[in-house]
Amino acid sequence: MNEYFKLLKLEPILKRLSTIQLIAYFGAWFSNVAIYTLLLDMNVSAEVIAFVAMLHFLSGIIQAPLSGSIIDNMKPKKLMLILISFEIFATLFLIFVNDVSDLWLLYILIFVKMAAASFYFTTEMSLLPKLLDGDKLQKANELHSIIWSFSYTLGMALSGFVVYLFGVKIAFLLDAFMFMIAFILLYKVDIDVAFSKSGENLLFMMKDTFKYLKKTPHAIHLMLIHSFVGLTAFDALVALMVDKYYASMIATSLALGLLHASRALGLVVGPIILSKWINNRRLVYIFMFQAFAVWLWAFLMKDFYMSLFASVIVGLFTTTLWSYTYTLLQKNIEQKYYGRIVAYNDMLFLSSAAFTSFMIGFLATSSYSLEFITVLIGFAFMIGAAYFAWILKSQKIKDII
Repeated sequence: MNEYFKLLKLEPILKRLSTIQLIAYFGAWFSNVAIYTLLLDMNVSAEVIAFVAMLHFLSGIIQAPLSGSIIDNMKPKKLMLILISFEIFATLFLIFVNDVSDLWLLYILIFVKMAAASFYFTTEMSLLPKLLDGDKLQKANELHSIIWSFSYTLGMALSGFVVYLFGVKIAFLLDAFMFMIAFILLYKVDIDVAFSKSGENLLFMMKDTFKYLKKTPHAIHLMLIHSFVGLTAFDALVALMVDKYYASMIATSLALGLLHASRALGLVVGPIILSKWINNRRLVYIFMFQAFAVWLWAFLMKDFYMSLFASVIVGLFTTTLWSYTYTLLQKNIEQKYYGRIVAYNDMLFLSSAAFTSFMIGFLATSSYSLEFITVLIGFAFMIGAAYFAWILKSQKIKDII
């Protein structure tokens, strides 16, 4: 952890952006637990739960073709402030969702909220390579993942108790309040990066990006390998597990919070353990370890306390997979295309997560067990390991350092 604190001390802009990340992400998870608690209290079907989980990613997919070009044509701070404003209002209006007849409003608000969140994330991730390089960039990506995971851990755990004690509406209000604080802090940050607005229109920039990708196939492969991390979109799976196995022994909101918090604990600890060990060749083993961890979760799923333990193990390798594959992509593309390539990369990642959420709901309603579904996800990570091994042999991939 000392390396991360040292980096924050040396890079004041990164320090301020990281503080904003911590607050915004922490607030976001209050509403996440509240949303799934509300859905389970409404006794909605598995299809609705899976659809809501898919909506969390679908908005980012739809906007990605345009968002990258907008990022490359707009000052990052101004854009990020606009996006946080959308998150504030979308979160506040969640308090008006009361029963099944209001599901249409819930769908719209989740779509808008997550579209803004995804856009903000893409903007920030395209900003980091302009501020940092090499080992610093890798550490910044790892730090971003740790902050996300820490916020996820504490936010999910505390949200479970807040929803249990005070209800979902208080969670929504707290979430919106967190975004307001993030907005104020970001407004005071001076983001000093070179920026020159392109005279090219959005359509031309999109065409130019596809030409660039055609000339650099390794970028496409790195985008695809990063998308495998989308298979860890377990929100629908966790909600269905709680409803099927644990609802009779513990409050829904508490079970959701504890399961997500357990996995996020692994997400925080993982990069601290693995960051000095990981390299291009060893990433293949990380994919395999992720598969074994998911299979362990499938085996222990019916026991709530053992499932908590397995959730920690599942989280251990996910953050390293995410941060390392993201850094590889940033390292292996030209700076001119950062915004656009990162946007398309996020589109593939979110597509993978949305597909995972959809298939979890589809298979669950087709009489397949949750354990079987989880085992299938584990096999997918084995395919990822084989694919990345092929990429290393067939493509010229620069090392991060």
